[in-house]
Amino acid sequence: MLPKHWWEGTDAQGRKRDISATTLEPPLGSGPYKIKEFVPGRSIKLERVKDYWGANVPSQIGTNNFDELRYEFFRDNLVALEAFKADQADWIAENSAKQWATAYDFPAVADKRVVKEEFPINDSGRMQAFAFNVRRDQFKDVRLRRAFNYAFDFEEMNKQLFFGQYKRINSYFEGTELASSGLPEGQELQILETVKDKVPPEVFTTAYQNPVGGNPEAVRANLREAAKLLKEAGFEVRDHKLVDASGKPLSVEILVQDPSSERIALFFKPSLERIGISTSIRVVDDAQYQNRLRSFDFDMIIDQWGQSLSPGNEQREFWGSQAADMPGARNTIGIKNPAVDALIEKVIYAKNRGELVAATHALDRVLLWNFYLVPQFTYGFSRYARWDRFSHGEPLPKYGRSGLPTLWWYDAEKAARIGKRS
Repeated sequence: MLPKHWWEGTDAQGRKRDISATTLEPPLGSGPYKIKEFVPGRSIKLERVKDYWGANVPSQIGTNNFDELRYEFFRDNLVALEAFKADQADWIAENSAKQWATAYDFPAVADKRVVKEEFPINDSGRMQAFAFNVRRDQFKDVRLRRAFNYAFDFEEMNKQLFFGQYKRINSYFEGTELASSGLPEGQELQILETVKDKVPPEVFTTAYQNPVGGNPEAVRANLREAAKLLKEAGFEVRDHKLVDASGKPLSVEILVQDPSSERIALFFKPSLERIGISTSIRVVDDAQYQNRLRSFDFDMIIDQWGQSLSPGNEQREFWGSQAADMPGARNTIGIKNPAVDALIEKVIYAKNRGELVAATHALDRVLLWNFYLVPQFTYGFSRYARWDRFSHGEPLPKYGRSGLPTLWWYDAEKAARIGKRS
């Protein structure tokens, strides 16, 4: 909810505000904190509103216990970690499995002044994957797209790059009850029957499962299956290069924007080249990356979609035909599928929870069997490290993850034991 009177008013210089324009003027809000000061791109400090209107609302009692909250932004995760280790920050969220496994070996962790803790993620699901740009002719054939999945050895990547911490994603709604499994039945089957002539037959006959690698025998079997699919799609290998019926070699560029994504793409590259697909990795800065996404100027990217526990209109933005050619839309893949469109509407207009779950299962299943992407991996916990100066009540809410900072407070007794921040 935005205060109309403020946005239609004028700023301190008498200039009329424009809700459609960017601004560095702190806006009027209605929450328990307001902006105290900020340095664009570096930090922001919030202060508690002393007369916050919702302080005595039952759901708010015992929350928002800090007088000030300061967030520091770093472009480099390693620099952020060094600042945390030097006690220049109280908390740090860690998204790197490698960092979590290897970088937290400094003395403060060993003597328990710094606590590493993982909090379960129960409030959302996600899909993260190598995503094809199906607007390009080379990705029109579902057999080609499926071959890419057979070439991806997740198990070996998980072992080499992530210390075995991740699990493979098998659903567009991974981590929730909305993820499909087994064969469709009941209300889900009834919904799928309405689009039966528009979906792959495997939707009804075969439970979706990603290929499993991790050892030489399994990898060879998967690559043989990939080669078989490519042959069925009209490709053949000539001089170690995969070519189409006209003799044109198949080449793919994976566009990425950061070193962690580059590591993942580089791991995938040799497997693709083993089946004859010439693969390059292009690393670009954030601005160029966003511009290329908006203009759909890419072959493949690493993308992710967060999912709530109650999906709705956003599914049109993610997978709907109307969003496929809309610059900046989240349908980066370019999906234009009447069955998908119909199932999205079933999700949006579901009349109860059971129907919503069944419709989402059906949508998930159809998306999976069209192989619009190569699913990657996920982790069911948020990783945090903190200097042990804080406490919270028990138990934390099931759907609240860490509850930070809302449900925590400064613990003077703990702080005295480990010392004040340097």
